[in-house]
Amino acid sequence: MVKFKKCLALILAIMMVAAVFAGCKETGEPGDGGKKNSDTPLVVGYSRFSQKFSPFFGQSAYDMDVSAMTQVGLMTIDRAGEIVYNAIAGETKSYNGKDYTYTGIADIKSEQKSDTTVYTMKIRDDVKFSDGHVMDADDIIFSYYVLCDPSYSGSSTLYSTAIVGLKNYRSNNSAMETFTDEMVEAEIADPSEESVAAIKGVMKNLLASEYKWCGEADTLEKYKDYGSNADELFAAFYGIDEDASYDGLTGDALVDAVTEQYGVDYKQLATNYGDAGYLDEDVMLAVNEAMAKKVEGATEVPNITGIKKIDQQTVEVTTYGFDAKAIYNICGIDVAPMHYYGNEADYDYENNKFGFTRGDLSPVESKTTTPMGAGPYKFVKYENRIVYFEANENYYKGAPKTKYVQFKEAEDADYVPGINTGTIDAANPSGSKERLDAIASYNSNKETTGDKITTMMVEYLGYGYIGINANTVKVGSDPSSKESKSLRKAIATILSVYREVAVDTYYGDSAQVIQYPISNTSWAAPRQSDEGYAIAYSKDVDGQDIYTSDMTAEAKYEAALKAAVGYLKAAGYTYDETAGKFTAAPDGASMTYSVMIGGDGKGDHPSFSILTNAREALGKIGLTLDIKDLTNTQELWDALDAGTNELWCAAWGAGIDPDMYQIYHSSNIGSGTKQNYYAVNDKTLDTLIMDARASDDLTYRKSVYKQALDILLDWSVEVPIYQRQDCLVFSTERVDISTITPDITPYWGWMAEIEKLEMK
Repeated sequence: MVKFKKCLALILAIMMVAAVFAGCKETGEPGDGGKKNSDTPLVVGYSRFSQKFSPFFGQSAYDMDVSAMTQVGLMTIDRAGEIVYNAIAGETKSYNGKDYTYTGIADIKSEQKSDTTVYTMKIRDDVKFSDGHVMDADDIIFSYYVLCDPSYSGSSTLYSTAIVGLKNYRSNNSAMETFTDEMVEAEIADPSEESVAAIKGVMKNLLASEYKWCGEADTLEKYKDYGSNADELFAAFYGIDEDASYDGLTGDALVDAVTEQYGVDYKQLATNYGDAGYLDEDVMLAVNEAMAKKVEGATEVPNITGIKKIDQQTVEVTTYGFDAKAIYNICGIDVAPMHYYGNEADYDYENNKFGFTRGDLSPVESKTTTPMGAGPYKFVKYENRIVYFEANENYYKGAPKTKYVQFKEAEDADYVPGINTGTIDAANPSGSKERLDAIASYNSNKETTGDKITTMMVEYLGYGYIGINANTVKVGSDPSSKESKSLRKAIATILSVYREVAVDTYYGDSAQVIQYPISNTSWAAPRQSDEGYAIAYSKDVDGQDIYTSDMTAEAKYEAALKAAVGYLKAAGYTYDETAGKFTAAPDGASMTYSVMIGGDGKGDHPSFSILTNAREALGKIGLTLDIKDLTNTQELWDALDAGTNELWCAAWGAGIDPDMYQIYHSSNIGSGTKQNYYAVNDKTLDTLIMDARASDDLTYRKSVYKQALDILLDWSVEVPIYQRQDCLVFSTERVDISTITPDITPYWGWMAEIEKLEMK
């Protein structure tokens, strides 16, 4: 049976940027940055924008940087990634042997009580948006309600935080929070008439979306034999009962018939969709709502009781229990101007009006391409692949010394030559050997920092990986079976053995191979000295070490291939002992798998040589690895979102907290902000993720995350590749290097004090 996932809305935002413009000063007062103002623009090289420059709906990291230039966040983070709780007066902290004073727009207080946690945010009274409007608590309230609106579809996960009254508000029913998950699960197991209708409603919504998709399938090579016959394709995907008659049924009638065929067996429907747990979250919510509607005396809910305006500068948010990630969700927001993104006439806090019509965020979305806020710069326009900024004269730290900034789209390979020729002043090229050699060649001293170009290296808050989709790379219909895991382990073993040579060749000393799918910049990352630390994919099917310490590189390659043969046999592949090759795949598996990589069509990617070596190795035993080197990486993101991909190469950006919920929890297999592209559905893993969230004991959390990482490696859906360094380059000739913020870290970027940067 053919299985797939529908094309869904793309969300690329995977890193937290709340602290990009948090304030820091060594001497003087906020505002002394405005004493000098240069008209020479700073031109920064950037990758392609998608023009979603919104603090609410930004997607890619590049778009979010554009937004961040115009915004200020509630939370201030220091160079070590720690929260600055008293940012209004400022806190002085030591880093790298030097004291720095950090300031921001808000003081933050967190207080744990018996069964709740209360977060209090108090902002300064002198912060103005770029149009002169003074920021106040109403802007914070507005921003929260946008992010918590039932129709919100951006990358923020604030709506998933256990804020008191939030579930009630989103469902508009005061009884929603009276039911525990256990009570809802019991109702699903033995549903009432109302719950049956709710479950079928979820199934019908999915099927209707799928039917529409089937009508457009003629554009997909994989399904070309079906043409545009939506009914035939739909039937193949969802196993329509051959004994039943659907002659003449199309569209809604066919969808209704298939819904009735499955009854309330949404698990089976989701299995045919590609993942048995895919509908769990939607069904839980729908049944919860059905139960709430039956509660006598339940009322509509006009506000979120856990979000309160205390005064014009102070807002309080209360959550159930404790969640280590909650403070970043709640305080890590940009405070957007309600009068610009919303409508002042629609705001009346006392009467539960919050700046827009509930359920309709179209006015907010209409400003997505033209951001405005209280940040250091004003957005002017995006034209001819350039974003133009002008200094915000109302910036609370003072107008930036460099009046104009341009973010200019360019290819990575053109960044360094552009700095040499004068078309670019700053950029973040890949830290490959080729790029570093090119930088050195332009400087008269033949070093990476000299008279032409200044280079700064900093650990990247993220890591590179090769992903494997458990729904499309499996045996039979169960992605979690021993056979499915054995198949993926065979592929992962081959990929992992070629990591060292690939990373060294591409990056040299500016990157290192990692063994776990987590950034080495995180406190939760396993260290070599930790108990249980192991090399990724270094065990064979019998649990024995594949490699020995005295093996040559060639011996390791042979050992890895032998181990892969063992795994593929365990997966059920047919092996010809005489030829030394596999001749057939088990049901549900394939002899050919494709991998997508964004190498600009010329292999310019740190993992490209891993793939070419793996292709050759797998070819020796009869399998084909089809490498798709993309010139347009949008194809990769679309495939990830649709769930049709098999293997892919990419890099994650990391947040300050190592929370795994959004990427690995089973509830995040799907669309919107759901980024479990691996289709991992493991209840033990889900429990570990939630247990880690509920504790503030870092030692305990690290041990729990280690268990979670081991489960991910057992599923073999992710091959960790490298931890690299960010390469930041500036024109020594045109930029006053002494004005760039010192001691750049993964948490304190070069733009953190952009208001102080000067051109020569």
